[in-house]
Amino acid sequence: MKSNKSMTRRRLLRSAGVLAASGWATTIIRSSALGADGHVAPSNRITVGMIGMGRQVIFTNLRAFLGAPDCQVVALCDVDRWRLNITDNRMSVWGGGIKPEDVKGIAAYTDFREVLARKDIDAVMISTPDHWHVPMAVAAIKSGKDVCCEKPLTRSIAEGRLLSDLVTKHKRVFRTDSEFRSLKNFHQACELVRNGRIGKLHTIRTGVPIDQYEQPARREEPIPEELAYDLWLGPAPKAPYQEDRVHQRHAYVRAGWMRISDYCDGMITNWGAHLNDIAQWGNNTDRTGPIEVEGRGKQPPAGSLWDVLQEFEITYRYANGVTLIYQTEKPYVRFEGSEGWIYAEFPNKLEAEPKSILTSTIGPNEIHLLLKNEKRDFIDCVKSRGQTLEDAEVGHRTTSLCHLGHIAVKVGGKLKWDPAAERFTNSEEANHLLSRPPGREQFRI
Repeated sequence: MKSNKSMTRRRLLRSAGVLAASGWATTIIRSSALGADGHVAPSNRITVGMIGMGRQVIFTNLRAFLGAPDCQVVALCDVDRWRLNITDNRMSVWGGGIKPEDVKGIAAYTDFREVLARKDIDAVMISTPDHWHVPMAVAAIKSGKDVCCEKPLTRSIAEGRLLSDLVTKHKRVFRTDSEFRSLKNFHQACELVRNGRIGKLHTIRTGVPIDQYEQPARREEPIPEELAYDLWLGPAPKAPYQEDRVHQRHAYVRAGWMRISDYCDGMITNWGAHLNDIAQWGNNTDRTGPIEVEGRGKQPPAGSLWDVLQEFEITYRYANGVTLIYQTEKPYVRFEGSEGWIYAEFPNKLEAEPKSILTSTIGPNEIHLLLKNEKRDFIDCVKSRGQTLEDAEVGHRTTSLCHLGHIAVKVGGKLKWDPAAERFTNSEEANHLLSRPPGREQFRI
């Protein structure tokens, strides 16, 4: 429990700093805000700063934290000031389900370091482009914050090991923010597989959608007045501004950065971090990895600004004899065993053969996998100091699986992997790809 002195300081910071900065220097405090009428008192709420205010935040993340009675969002941060201005008109167009009054009085920032400097913030939700995930998470952990971070967690396997070890060292609560373990069809599929309903598991197949990638590089464009572009680039190489490089102005659509290798690895890690996490969960290997990997893929045409893999097919083999085949097709996971199969497809499709598998009851002495909303899981663990269902190590191992496939496509041949040492045993060329070059000096971790 935090001391009364700490809570007094928190209240003062909120009232004097946040409210004054937003023009709410004088206001009437409702009894519900003090814990009356069955509401949770401020002293029992965790305080959260939202870092990144793009599409995923507007449609999902912010709503979840605003709607949690034992949570209070106290900071919004984005390098694009347009995204910090939530209006009725904008939300009616984009369907975010958030109203201006929902965020009234919440402090707004363009520099995430100002959010991390606030002593009254317990946790942060990181929803930025992928190249910022680990630098921001590391800075948050070192500043004493618990972290919920969007998938894919990392840009490299070395980044993931650094992050997971740091979370353990500093005893922070960490949640890899993938909602697929909270979807009933994927949860049920894994629970049935883990309890032997398809017999001995021998093959897993996962798929992800094929994205649009070909985009000619254009000449440099003027940087929008509302965008802190240098801060958006952060640890990435310096590059001329183009709207297709960053995100579409004044819109919440799929951004160009998701298709550029300086900021993201494309579908191989993006949706792959969802579906391969389910594969690892069902295989009970979510804290380790395969021992062998090989793959092939299709690159976009030379000169394309969007330069990540277009299509791929990767095969992994595990020490327990299971083979995982991962390819571009559609978002699904299929588990195949000696006595049947189970197929789960996003968002809610679930099939099995024999069909009776799906009506099977998991007994009291069998394996029960917890089904829980990912944001609720994070909030509960921040309060209890427990381990989340998809902590930094699990997020690292899932994203590593995707990185291993990407490396196999680049290097070629059959690569042998030691999941304990996290090194390839038959290719120094592949080992050189386990980490990326360091970022610019001011953002090194």
